[in-house]
Amino acid sequence: MRLALVHDWLNTLGGAERVLIELHKIFPDAPIYTLFYNKKFRSQYLPNADIRPSFLQKFPLITRHHKLFAILMPSAIESFDLSDFDTVISSSVFFSKGLVLRPKTRHICYCYSPTRQLWDLNKLDTKIGNLNLEIGTSVAKHLLRLWDRQAADRVDEFVAISEIVRSRIQKYYKRDAKVIYPPITLNPKLETLNSKPQYQGKARYGARQTQNDYYLIVSRLYPHKNIDVAVEAFAKLNLPLIIIGDGPEYKNLKSQISNLKSIIITGFVPDEKLPFYYQNCRAFIMPQEEDFGLTPLEAMSFGKPILALRKGGALETIREGVTGEFFDNPIPEALADGVRRLNENYPNYRPEVIQSHAKQFSVEIFKKKILELISA
Repeated sequence: MRLALVHDWLNTLGGAERVLIELHKIFPDAPIYTLFYNKKFRSQYLPNADIRPSFLQKFPLITRHHKLFAILMPSAIESFDLSDFDTVISSSVFFSKGLVLRPKTRHICYCYSPTRQLWDLNKLDTKIGNLNLEIGTSVAKHLLRLWDRQAADRVDEFVAISEIVRSRIQKYYKRDAKVIYPPITLNPKLETLNSKPQYQGKARYGARQTQNDYYLIVSRLYPHKNIDVAVEAFAKLNLPLIIIGDGPEYKNLKSQISNLKSIIITGFVPDEKLPFYYQNCRAFIMPQEEDFGLTPLEAMSFGKPILALRKGGALETIREGVTGEFFDNPIPEALADGVRRLNENYPNYRPEVIQSHAKQFSVEIFKKKILELISA
């Protein structure tokens, strides 16, 4: 079988890129078509892959300002010639579902969600402060939404990363999908857990750094991730919190915690250093709604309980009272109450039970289900 992989772009490492890396391991000879790629990303994560970018790769500063070229991306994804392949798997956050293929070519779309900025999060961040820009953005979104809906009809089979994403595919694309959960790629058995953490910049945890003493967040720092809610809650509780991640909200959050000794933001931490933080935290906090949510499962693979917002993919991966707790509203008071309940139930959590639960989302199970899908 001649098979190709397609991914939107290869710029930074996120959950979708981790899945693509696992797909590449399953199909190492399959070329990877993408709109553009960051050379550093390629050399670090996909050094031996046959990566074939679109014409957008030639655009100056495309990796830094790719949003400016969004209106060109439908044409770029449609320009790929995949006529030599029997099967194509698109790893789609946004555009890669829109491939134009020959009738004989089977197109399986591994969908992380119908494009959220166009559908269920369409109204998020629409107030720019400039009327002309707001009108232009609305028109661009409308045109992309028309293309996105049409592009979904070209897919032969949809695979969703969770039941919540499956329901969105049914709602917005009028298509059914099967669910194959993404795999946990961080393996605690392969890492050195006793090495000292390496904080970024001047961040230090201070005298309260002891094993199982702090709470942990690992997330990209965007407004909808509700990290500010967690900061406010833990500031009121006066409990230690480590936040790992980078993004547009980094400076705002650093300013928010400038006078707090119990909360630090480390910035980006590479995968080889993450196990230390998971291994030595007391519990993991997920204050946002996620389509699936890999980081809480990574924490569970280390036997750590989770406190999560009662929405999205967390409802499918967390067993209340067994592997963690939920809070109902993304406000500091609700999160703080969740921390209280988590601590009350803490003696009842069994690390071996939590770890066993996490094994349901292993790389081996993911590979088995993908190969079954391909051979069906």
